[in-house]
Amino acid sequence: MTDEVGRDPEAVSKFVESFAAQLVEAGMQRMPARIFAALLSSDEGAMTSAELGEQLQISPAAVSGGVRYLAQQHMVSREREPGSRRERYRVHSNQWYEALTNREAVIKRWEGALREGVSSLGAGTPAGRRMAETLAFFEFVDGEIAAMMERWRLHREELFGA
Repeated sequence: MTDEVGRDPEAVSKFVESFAAQLVEAGMQRMPARIFAALLSSDEGAMTSAELGEQLQISPAAVSGGVRYLAQQHMVSREREPGSRRERYRVHSNQWYEALTNREAVIKRWEGALREGVSSLGAGTPAGRRMAETLAFFEFVDGEIAAMMERWRLHREELFGA
């Protein structure tokens, strides 16, 4: 049995659950992982709450909670269906870029807190040195992420165009 574009719905469902399991193993919550995998595997990259509920066999409340988490992580966006009150949830082709770039703001906040920690604890104390090393790590990671994202942007343009 195949769908309108020749895919086996059972194979698609197995992929969604398998990829979601990988995301859960990496630390994502189960329901957002399933929703994200379903959106990512849909041709349009967008689905309504009802479509997600039907495909994943989950309640509207589960869809709402999962989408809220994914939107906060900048992994999906909400959009209104033209002429309708229904929302569609969309995953964008640059969702990984957006999600990782959003982490940069978190790292910057951690860096500020760690600087304060070094100052409060004293740079010459064992705890202060530990804080300074942690700060140096996050400063290094921050610089590497920025450089890596620029390389990705150029690489993506080569592969897929602007």
